[in-house]
Amino acid sequence: MNPLKSITGTLVAGFILAVLIIIALGSAGQVNILEWTVWLHAFVGIIWIGLLYYFNFVQVPAVGAALSEADNGGPGPAAINKYVAPKALWWFRWAALLTWLTGVSALAQLGGGHQGIIDAFMLSGNMAIIGMGAWLGTIMLFNVWGLIWPNQKKILGLDGKEHSADEIAKAKTIALMASRTNTMLSIPMLLGMTAYAHGLPF
Repeated sequence: MNPLKSITGTLVAGFILAVLIIIALGSAGQVNILEWTVWLHAFVGIIWIGLLYYFNFVQVPAVGAALSEADNGGPGPAAINKYVAPKALWWFRWAALLTWLTGVSALAQLGGGHQGIIDAFMLSGNMAIIGMGAWLGTIMLFNVWGLIWPNQKKILGLDGKEHSADEIAKAKTIALMASRTNTMLSIPMLLGMTAYAHGLPF
């Protein structure tokens, strides 16, 4: 039985391999909750930001090209909008929430409880750099759940309502601008995550 034939098998195999590597490289003999939290934070964050980049770098241009070719016998964007987008948006929005929750948990562990969260969001002391990343991540989470997802439901017809062409056009603009904003914010957000441990580039 090949675990790589299913996504579940692939993920389970990946985590088993990681645990074997942990054992092979040795351990301190006690559970490192912070590392488990940060590892999960990075894992779900990769899913979130990976899908954000997929939407902006691949899907939006592909749907645009499919729309432009639809009148000339092309397939149109129906397959992407019906089969790909809803599933991608499901992973996208829940990965965003899990990334934020694990990030806040990591802030608490780094800063000695609730004070770590407060210091991060107040940009205080040694939590300022990671706090900047936390603020940007929070804005991005709001954009996902408050702007992108509600408008994508209108665009894709997932809200069970009829919308006029003008409403859909407006929803497309809002969703695109929120998505592009998140793409822009993701770059300094990642700087906040990495610079906390390694220092600013200069």
